[in-house]
Amino acid sequence: MGGALEDTICAIATPVGEGGIGIVRVSGARAIGIASQVVRLRSGRSLQSVKSHTLYYADILFPRRVAGGADRLPAHAARSGGDLSIIDEGLVVVMRRPRSFTAEDVVEFHCHGGLLVLQTLCEALVASGARLAEPGEFTKRAFLNGRLDLAQAEAVLDTIRAKTAAGLKLAQDQLRGGLSSEIEAIRESLIRLLAHVEAAIDFAEEEIAFVQRDELLVTLRQTIDRLSYLLETGREGRILREGAKVAIIGRPNVGKSSLMNALLRTDRAIVTSIPGTTRDVLEEILNVKGVPVRLLDTAGLRDTLDPVEQEGIRRTRSAIERADVILAVIDGSQSLSAEDYAVLQEIRGKPSVVVLNKNDLPCSVDLTDPAVGEGRAFDAPIVSVSAKTGAGLNELRERLRGLLVRPDLEAGEGVVVTNLRHQSALVRTREALVHAVDSVTKALSDEFVALDLRAAADALGEITGAVTTDEILERIFSEFCIGK
Repeated sequence: MGGALEDTICAIATPVGEGGIGIVRVSGARAIGIASQVVRLRSGRSLQSVKSHTLYYADILFPRRVAGGADRLPAHAARSGGDLSIIDEGLVVVMRRPRSFTAEDVVEFHCHGGLLVLQTLCEALVASGARLAEPGEFTKRAFLNGRLDLAQAEAVLDTIRAKTAAGLKLAQDQLRGGLSSEIEAIRESLIRLLAHVEAAIDFAEEEIAFVQRDELLVTLRQTIDRLSYLLETGREGRILREGAKVAIIGRPNVGKSSLMNALLRTDRAIVTSIPGTTRDVLEEILNVKGVPVRLLDTAGLRDTLDPVEQEGIRRTRSAIERADVILAVIDGSQSLSAEDYAVLQEIRGKPSVVVLNKNDLPCSVDLTDPAVGEGRAFDAPIVSVSAKTGAGLNELRERLRGLLVRPDLEAGEGVVVTNLRHQSALVRTREALVHAVDSVTKALSDEFVALDLRAAADALGEITGAVTTDEILERIFSEFCIGK
């Protein structure tokens, strides 16, 4: 992201496509002056004189007087005489710094949501002195101007991408600074500890004990426990943020696609009586009692000479490896086959649910069979369902949610780590503190302890942006859409 902070930037802030309203955002030191060239308030007032955070009715104009402006006028623009042509009519709002999202002067245009109108308005703003924003540049400016820390900036993207109420609550808690406050409290305690250790190094000849080693060990171990608790929330946080991968597996024609359709309440997957209908992995998002799930319908597992079906089976095995939970589907109306036993072997040691499908028909599965009955060789609950009638699906959802998150986990209560970058930083922090404990225990020089404490504090600082690099910023903000 090579754009300078001195530039004034503009972009369409609403999704691409037709809509009732579209928003174009301008931010920067010259935002109000540039916007004044493309707007004429119906009240006759100048844009510089209006109240902040107040909507005004206006004509939105293309300035023909700018270099090349006449040649760039869109065919639909209405002639208004003089050196201006009307693009649209709408509302305009000025948000003066620092009371704006970017902490800079911001002007927003709320006009009709046609793509041509919005693009033409952006062209007019660029012709008047702005430049088009890069992906995430508005949020990046909010971070660089101290409006948000880095964890909060990432929470903006999480809020946009949230697919369930639980995920949204977690994103909002992080946006309000829940995680940042926890991280900064830990980091400040480490910096205070570091100050005592470094003071002991500086005044080593004075033989002054700035911090007792027993006290130092207690504090370090308490901090390690605190970090371990945060890391324990990481798996559930990732699932609530990104969605869990749940693979539906089984031999052909046991009702995998029918089960997927029943859970989604829509005909997403093709269902026929012909074995091997599903040749590829189908993926859809499902809300399982507040937990976002990426449901993967896979090709039936069996021996086959069909090269296309073989490729589908290879992808099925790849999906099994990537899945957080596996739903192993068995046709309950038929006796277990060799292919069913092979499927049950696939889920050994993996979080799984055995789904006994077609319970609207007489059950032919021997539940005393060690493969599925009491004393079976794996710990996977069995749920009897009917993809046709919907019977048992609520119990299946409950079982699935229980395997993904703790029953008592409520998003928004306590801090939950949702971001892989944050988890990595916490792991490095804990490792550095473990090394510090080892150094103190072995009575090594205070320089070793100080080095580990500094590494731990820096790793924590990466989460909030107190310590960061251009590479980290580029990676984070490049994920944003243009306009945010």
